[in-house]
Amino acid sequence: MFGYININQKELSDENKKIYQAYYCGLCRKLKEIAGRKGQMLLNYDMTFLIVLLTGLYETENDKQEFTCGLHPTKKRTSYINEVTEYAADMNIILSYQNFEDDWKDEHSFTKKAFAKMLGKDYERIMKKYPRQVAAVETYMEQLGEAEKRGESNIDVMAGLSGTMLGEIFAWKDDMWSEELRCMGFYMGKFIYLMDAYEDIEADRKKNTYNPLVVLASESGKDFDTLSRLMLTSMMSECAKSFERLPILLHAEILRNILYSGVWCKYEYNRLKKQKKNAVSSKRNKKENGNESKE
Repeated sequence: MFGYININQKELSDENKKIYQAYYCGLCRKLKEIAGRKGQMLLNYDMTFLIVLLTGLYETENDKQEFTCGLHPTKKRTSYINEVTEYAADMNIILSYQNFEDDWKDEHSFTKKAFAKMLGKDYERIMKKYPRQVAAVETYMEQLGEAEKRGESNIDVMAGLSGTMLGEIFAWKDDMWSEELRCMGFYMGKFIYLMDAYEDIEADRKKNTYNPLVVLASESGKDFDTLSRLMLTSMMSECAKSFERLPILLHAEILRNILYSGVWCKYEYNRLKKQKKNAVSSKRNKKENGNESKE
């Protein structure tokens, strides 16, 4: 479910790209610190967004460090690390652990089971530190599994499960901002679920695996892409409204780049890929029909 919440590189200034990269590197280093090399393998941009968001809201002080990265050894890198970084790293681990466990249950992937086992001690540590957030993730996975087994066709119900879970993760502290952060996380969680279902629909249809958008696609026909875009736009619009109600000045330009532009990059990529595939298929069919006519 990761990978949709990222910046739009083309629309962001070089200075803000460096700032965003510094938070990304900070998350990578923190994951390595608390979970070793295996922790670094869990790195994703979704949690980087959470770091920038909460840092901007709470204006936490960064520990700026220059370091040499093993993947980019020719040039010194900069990392920003603060208390939000550690929180995001912990959330990264619990989400990854539950995803591995889910893959083991669904696909009996021994590799995923092994990864989950390696994260076991870290998971127990985080459970004691953030019981509310961990309980939200565990409840989400349980309810999601039950809904999929009964073939839940209500898209809003399915997306809402993801939204409720992510809302609890966005609400870092129980304070005056927690409800607005929950609201923002709720709609972003719904957006992510719908994006994931939209991206996987063709593969799920072929495998005959659960995807709540399959029914909508069959019922709406040519209007499916338009309806999908409207649903996604509605979710992100509500998410952006919550963001604008928060008193965030620090890194606001980066956050707006992600919310108003970056989240759509992968959608546009998948849409264009689908159009290209359909065009090739249509051209092939016309050619085959033309050959049949000649015969």
